Amino acid sequence: MDPVLLGEILAGTMFLGVIGMLMLGFPVAFTLAGTSIIFAYIGLYFGVFDMSNLRALAGRYTGYMLNEVLVAVPLFIFMGVMLERSNIAEQLLTTMGKLFGNMRGGLGISVILVGALLAASTGVVGATVVTMGLISLPAMMRAGYDPKLACGTICASGTLGQIIPPSTVLIFMGDMIAGMHSQVQMSMGNFAPKTVSVGDLFAGAFIPGLLLVGLYICYILFKAVTDPESCPATPIPPEERKGIWKEIVVALVPPLMLIAAVLGSILSGIATPTEAASVGAVGATLLAALRWRLNLTVLVDVVRRTAVITSMIFIILFGASVFAIVFRQMGGDNLVHEFLAAMPGGAMGAMVTVMIIMFILGFILDTFEIIFIVLPITAPTLLMLGIDPVWLGVMIGVNLQTSFLTPPFGFSLFYLRGVAPNNVSTMMIYRGAVPFVALQILAIALLFIFPGLVTWLPSVLF
Repeated sequence: MDPVLLGEILAGTMFLGVIGMLMLGFPVAFTLAGTSIIFAYIGLYFGVFDMSNLRALAGRYTGYMLNEVLVAVPLFIFMGVMLERSNIAEQLLTTMGKLFGNMRGGLGISVILVGALLAASTGVVGATVVTMGLISLPAMMRAGYDPKLACGTICASGTLGQIIPPSTVLIFMGDMIAGMHSQVQMSMGNFAPKTVSVGDLFAGAFIPGLLLVGLYICYILFKAVTDPESCPATPIPPEERKGIWKEIVVALVPPLMLIAAVLGSILSGIATPTEAASVGAVGATLLAALRWRLNLTVLVDVVRRTAVITSMIFIILFGASVFAIVFRQMGGDNLVHEFLAAMPGGAMGAMVTVMIIMFILGFILDTFEIIFIVLPITAPTLLMLGIDPVWLGVMIGVNLQTSFLTPPFGFSLFYLRGVAPNNVSTMMIYRGAVPFVALQILAIALLFIFPGLVTWLPSVLF
């Protein structure tokens, strides 16, 4: 058999083998690395893989550890976990609930707005969903909300941290796409390509994030009109409304100042994402201290959780590096390029195909797993076909946001299931998430039809 064809067959089989092993429940990082090593030996036996290629892993790992952009990841995680411990979410939900309580769906709108603020402050999906599940789900149930609507609202609002900056997913994608874009441009003869940064992706994701918030609120208002019993008003006694504006100022000013310090410095070009993340980490610590929430026990817990989350992400990245090297050296990238280039519709047809594949994988895989597996093997081809790198990154980010909500392995659904009362069934949580998945698909369609929603702000700022 032709060695090139045999290598491509092994590469495709390895991809399917990784997906199958992950579905069986094996640990992600070790599945990626272990399956790739097995196929590397199979490729060595058939003469389509040279084991010396794996020597490049040492350089890659050193590069990840020395990459200044990726230093922002543990800093933003630290900021998010510290803000979770400062009870900022509880105060925001209580205050917003009083502000919108007199209107139908007001409590649901409050949850969405708080989710957006927490996303822009923390960027940590799990912490946001758990915090709002503990605080707002009992309140919504007491107010007579449909459990499905309440669960869907909380899960969807929590996933806004996936796309609204500062998002750890956007940091990884920005760094990966920047390198791929430069390599593709140089391979096409452009030795002075326009650089792409994490700041570009942050700016590009800003309007789509607001678009999702608007769609979620419109859905709550739609339910308030068509099915008022599913989201009744929760009137606040007049005595509790006294001084509400003072409460709003106290609840909103600290997170807004932190958002302005972090995002404002990045979008204005004053600071890099890493520098802004360090400011955010210090700001979150000061905020916790001002709320008398900071002590040695809290600090140790925050540092430990930051280390665990960061280690989990990076060990997946290391395992994915093994997969990428083996897949590419056996000709998998040529297989993907030929497959996407043959799609009807040219670059847009290839883009739609990749979006569909990532959406389907979102039912069974986590966001970081999909990024580290699929992005390195599809993005170079899409960039070579002329897809804008910022638009590509944001489209993937919004698409993969659905992976947190799609049964059976949507992580937001798992997070809420862990804190929801027993009278809220798992099927209620699943059914509640479906309309919000549809809204996210609508957002993807709008961004596809109007790419300026993504590219306009980066072009103005940078």
